[in-house]
Amino acid sequence: MSYLHRFPIKALKIDRSFIADLVLPEGKGSEVVVRAILALAKSLDIDVVGEGIETDEQCALLAKLGCKYGQGFLFAHPMPVTEPVG
Repeated sequence: MSYLHRFPIKALKIDRSFIADLVLPEGKGSEVVVRAILALAKSLDIDVVGEGIETDEQCALLAKLGCKYGQGFLFAHPMPVTEPVG
């Protein structure tokens, strides 16, 4: 946490383990952590990326919580560097 104000960090990633638990009935703890990360990042003017988004439900909940950026299988699978993007 001390690195957040000592280094020029422009973005934080929310670990996929929190994203996976978000939509589970027992995932309330994950939602609390995600909300805290988003609040901290907002106060420090840092972007947040949700990592490991696999379902529309996860994506919608992250958007509802205020997470603007995401990555994961919902959007695309990893590609070799030799393949053109776009």
